[in-house]
Amino acid sequence: MNWGGFGLNVLLSIVTIVVFFGVLMAVAIRIRNQSIIDIFWGPGFVAVAVVSYLASFGSGNDLRRAIVLALTAIWGLRLGVYIGNRNRGHGEDKRYTALMRHRTGSLVGFLIRKIYGLQGVLLLVVSLPVQLAMYQTASLGVLGWLGVAIWLIGFLFEAVGDAQLAAFKKDPANAGRIMDRGLWAWTRHPNYFGDACVWVGLWLLALGHVVGAVAVVSPIVMTFLLTRYSGKALLERRMRRHRGAEYESYLSRTSGFFPRPPRKTPA
Repeated sequence: MNWGGFGLNVLLSIVTIVVFFGVLMAVAIRIRNQSIIDIFWGPGFVAVAVVSYLASFGSGNDLRRAIVLALTAIWGLRLGVYIGNRNRGHGEDKRYTALMRHRTGSLVGFLIRKIYGLQGVLLLVVSLPVQLAMYQTASLGVLGWLGVAIWLIGFLFEAVGDAQLAAFKKDPANAGRIMDRGLWAWTRHPNYFGDACVWVGLWLLALGHVVGAVAVVSPIVMTFLLTRYSGKALLERRMRRHRGAEYESYLSRTSGFFPRPPRKTPA
């Protein structure tokens, strides 16, 4: 490990995140839509990966560096495009509108405290495996290739799940119905499960050096966010309020996170 190079990389990543979110915040204020940050969450990781790849030139295993950059870019850009297409024409997300109603103090200060600063810190922490992997000289080995395999499984769950949901919503015949087909019959959140697997895979790619073990904080934090904070928990509370018995039936037969065959409902 090139510890000096890695330390500089962390500083460069912080600068990248501050500039990235600073520009994004300025645009969001101008267009009065803070929810555009959701579109740029994935691309933010791509920015850190690109900076880390360039900064680590000559300091790590070239194959590991290239694979980590490619996997992060594919995941982050696909996510950004998907959310951008999904949100097009819908205005600001109601969650952000509700948050802005509780604004106190200056606008910029409030946004840094409640949105951009918080997400910037999370992005830095979650991206640690990407940064660490760039400075490891060991060849990929079994753990590295296992990480690629788990990343691929996660990416397929996330991308296919999102595509299935988008197609379901596009069909007028499904208006008001619960999506319980395809991967959504095996888990209520194939996209969140896939996202968690993506970051487990990237963490395994950072285990070319023993210090990579500390980066396990990345998939732990990401999985917590997806299941307990802003993802699964929030969505399911809203669905229970608005969909009632139909959604309760879906809950009873479908796994909440890890995929498994759906349970049979009583006749």
